[in-house]
Amino acid sequence: MSWKVYALRYAMREARRHEHFIGGDPHDAPMPMDYFVWAMVRDGQAIVLDTGFTEPVARKRGRTWFRCPVDSLRLLGIEPDAVEDVVISHLHYDHVGTFHKFARARFHLQEAEMHYACGHYMKHRRLRHSFEVEDVVGILRMTYADRVVFHDGDDELAPGITLHVAAGHSAGLQCIRVETERGQVVLASDVTHFYENMESGRPFTTAFHVGGMLDGFDRLRALAPSPAHIIPGHDPEVMRRYPAVPGLEGIAVELHREPIA
Repeated sequence: MSWKVYALRYAMREARRHEHFIGGDPHDAPMPMDYFVWAMVRDGQAIVLDTGFTEPVARKRGRTWFRCPVDSLRLLGIEPDAVEDVVISHLHYDHVGTFHKFARARFHLQEAEMHYACGHYMKHRRLRHSFEVEDVVGILRMTYADRVVFHDGDDELAPGITLHVAAGHSAGLQCIRVETERGQVVLASDVTHFYENMESGRPFTTAFHVGGMLDGFDRLRALAPSPAHIIPGHDPEVMRRYPAVPGLEGIAVELHREPIA
């Protein structure tokens, strides 16, 4: 049940250390953030984790946008219109924004996340800032079109791929564990944004439940055979630690292979 797993970098933003840790950071040094989508491939089947954001949203939020995350799947030989299953880790703008580019996919989402994005917590500007209302409405339309699969807790998506709830950053956040040639790789998405968030026990600044975020770090460790099998959701270090897909240097890396040194 071994899958090949890829991280595709589609955007970035300049940032500083104090922006990435609750309570700030004493060192006011640069700490850029990368934006990824992930693809899992086996025997001609592709499953995608998250769909990124659009170029208009990049302009609106001041992000540097390199390419459309969904269109970039074609660089790996994945045709978006042929993808049948897309996992949405949560409904924040940078994880669901180009869902409409999949012609026939089912979208796998924790039901708690839909309740959160449509519920009374969105009266708080601080919490709704991370959502784009048109994305949320779009997923609701997909629900009415029978294209959303709601999950209530941990679940098996396919042989060798399981979904795991680790709420905190968002109320229905989920990560993925994938069986690969080097063992079980955990795609954390925003359960930990950077390696350092988890390693230092200091959660990212966008939080629904801080205790849940701290528990999420423990969840990642329990799911993975080693820290080297955990892939954070926004760390530029991912592009340096893993082998590049030949010809796609700076764009895509192979997470199913051993880290580089």
